[in-house]
Amino acid sequence: MNQIYEVKLDIFEGPLDLLLYLVKKNNFDIYNIPISEITHQYLEYLDLMKELNLEIAGEFLVMAATLMEIKSKSLLPKPQEELEDEVEQIRKQLVDRLVEYQKYKNVAINFFRPREAIERNVFYRKLPIFSEDDYYIEATIFDLLTALNEVLKRVPAEYKEIVVEEIRIEEKMHQIMEYLKNKKYVLFDELMQLEKTRKGIIVLFLALLELIRLRQVFARQKEFFKEIRIYPMFSVISEEEN
Repeated sequence: MNQIYEVKLDIFEGPLDLLLYLVKKNNFDIYNIPISEITHQYLEYLDLMKELNLEIAGEFLVMAATLMEIKSKSLLPKPQEELEDEVEQIRKQLVDRLVEYQKYKNVAINFFRPREAIERNVFYRKLPIFSEDDYYIEATIFDLLTALNEVLKRVPAEYKEIVVEEIRIEEKMHQIMEYLKNKKYVLFDELMQLEKTRKGIIVLFLALLELIRLRQVFARQKEFFKEIRIYPMFSVISEEEN
């Protein structure tokens, strides 16, 4: 796993997306974000992305530096009035960026959804048709990273340092598609159980990301931040044809 695996998914944007995800996941007030907690969580996601060999844009590192600067200055024992003003100014600039970005995303979603619905009706065989019993919320890259992190936490300690031979992402992609054969969906946790070692799980996860990028599978949730189902494209099409 020496090469860098670059994620290019529609659901993968940048550091502001990650911050908004953490704000919503933790039910934080966007105007009063606990900097210490969100910095800790943000750095955890960066560490996981680095372990996955995902290409991290420089903007992620700049945001990490900004968060750490606010955190370090706010933790000083007796900050002077000038320092308090400086910290508040940096915090306000960050909040303003988040609020503005959230508005931008909402506008973009509202603009593109009608067009997407039209294209879905015209090119229906290129997109899956889900029933009302299926999960309908598309899982983001950050939802998938959260689910992966929970799986990795359960890996027995004795497996963590075991050296295994190189595992090719292409082989894991084939394994995933074979496992999904004749299934309507599988749970994310169930799929990750195909591997027992930390490295094996990571390569399996990267293979899953590539299949999502190629739209061979779809990651869906019934509720935000909840259980993730993996749907194979072919099972949805075959149901439609029947």
